[in-house]
Amino acid sequence: MDLQLKGKVVIVTGGAKGIGAAIVHACAAEGAIPVIIGRDAEAGKQLQSELQNSGATCGLITVDLATPESCAQSVEQTLKNFGRIDALVNNAGRNDKVGLEYGSVSEYVASLNRNLVHYYGMAHYSLPHLKRSRGSIVNVGSKTAVTGQGSTSGYASSKGAIMALTREWAAELLPYGIRVNTVIPAEVMTPLYRSWLDTFPNPEDKLKTILTKIPLEQRMTTSEEIAAMVVFLISAKSSHTTGQHLFVDGGYVHLDRALT
Repeated sequence: MDLQLKGKVVIVTGGAKGIGAAIVHACAAEGAIPVIIGRDAEAGKQLQSELQNSGATCGLITVDLATPESCAQSVEQTLKNFGRIDALVNNAGRNDKVGLEYGSVSEYVASLNRNLVHYYGMAHYSLPHLKRSRGSIVNVGSKTAVTGQGSTSGYASSKGAIMALTREWAAELLPYGIRVNTVIPAEVMTPLYRSWLDTFPNPEDKLKTILTKIPLEQRMTTSEEIAAMVVFLISAKSSHTTGQHLFVDGGYVHLDRALT
């Protein structure tokens, strides 16, 4: 299937590793020009070099999106390098375990800044350019927004807000033909997920327990499966899809646990 993404410039925040890196690979495979935005300079350079060696064009901006200024600079640098923006994939963030009982108010605010505020910032500064291209936005969410997890108030509420903003932006941007959707993973083996597993005394036993709860094939969702949905949503093949929350999770959130 030709997704008609050749030459399209796609910003991917948190694009150097994990789900973000898979999205960058998927964009490049379709002939798009992914722009990696993230803090990890070494991982970003390695991914950019890998793609360039394969003949793809790939941008890299090493930055921490903690401030409005860094979001604005990321957009400006993308325009300077490539002259346009056709899609924004908001993906950067991490489950930082800022809970209600043991967290502080200042830690909670920091978690919102880490996981939510830059989604707005990147969309805000990209918007004039997305209007010109009639582009699209895909936000990467998390199942914690709808299931809860415990001891992660900052991350869960950030992801809940992202789901709300997806509907709000989809409504606001209808006059410009800009589509906005959210992809919601559940259990995906990323470097951060692996680090979390390794905090348990028996990580492989913990993983086996988790896998038994995933209805479809009792396996983790791959980063590539998340990326495939993201790339479809930014493409012309999903031209009448907006304001949607799409769960790519093997039925983890919505199917009856009795099935497992």
